[in-house]
Amino acid sequence: MEDYNKIIESLGVKFIKARNIRILQPITIKNYYDVENSLMILYNGEVSFGEELQQVEPGDMLFIPGGKHVTVTYGDPTSPKTVTNEEFMTHRELYFEANRDTQKIGNMPNSFGYVSFEAKVFDSVNFFNSLDIPPFIIKGESQLALTINDILAEDMLETAGKGRIIKIKTEEIVIEVIRYILKNRLFVEQLVTNSTYFKDPRLIDIFAYIKNNLGGDLSNKVLANVANVSEDYVGQYFKMLTGINPQDYIEYQRMEAAVGLLRTSKKSIRAIGAEVGYKDTAYFCRRFKMMFGIPAGKMRRRESLMNV
Repeated sequence: MEDYNKIIESLGVKFIKARNIRILQPITIKNYYDVENSLMILYNGEVSFGEELQQVEPGDMLFIPGGKHVTVTYGDPTSPKTVTNEEFMTHRELYFEANRDTQKIGNMPNSFGYVSFEAKVFDSVNFFNSLDIPPFIIKGESQLALTINDILAEDMLETAGKGRIIKIKTEEIVIEVIRYILKNRLFVEQLVTNSTYFKDPRLIDIFAYIKNNLGGDLSNKVLANVANVSEDYVGQYFKMLTGINPQDYIEYQRMEAAVGLLRTSKKSIRAIGAEVGYKDTAYFCRRFKMMFGIPAGKMRRRESLMNV
């Protein structure tokens, strides 16, 4: 347990957004994807996920780790409209309606709430993504459900201390999700692996260097110098501890940073690509769409025009 406490203490948690949504029409989103983790609570109606349409019951919560592709059906699964992630991101106002009235939270038909957030070890590694776990259902956690409701209500109001309260309660969500995983002995092997490799200072040095140098040279030769291991060995070393090769990890970090810039800055697509390490804008755009299923420009349009 001490190892898990150390991981929790090392987590940097960042609230991204919270929404209370009414489903306007049944829809299946193929290969839904986002870089942030999301925790959804179903209030009323039907939601299912995966190719086998696993049902989320009212009162249950669905946790989707950041960086995971998943098919999600909102509404009656017998006759939904099937859309790509790009179509959904571009026209989501056709399928979802956001509620901004605190009195309606949990009281609307065909509705759910969700909170999305980052949880990074040493402010560098997406913790839940590093576990390589699938989306899963959380049952019977009334305190966690209340915390989600509290965040939704706080986010709708303009009250003193709003940001601080949301930050504290988002940290509570992360801890409760980890406690649920431990209590139900889910993904035990992945947790044991993480608790081991997060103690390796050479790996932490690599994570930190990548985070601080996304726009620069991140070849295996450079990483080998950071970790003080041979260039021939650094790829094997990194994959042995994390389960992925370093260049795949670097691309994920670069794309995650690009999403952040698209959401928070007015920089051009070319400038953003260059800032996260892509000299060829066309290549950056191809890789972005391949990862997220939506062009970089539409990601920005979604964030700027639709607050759902």
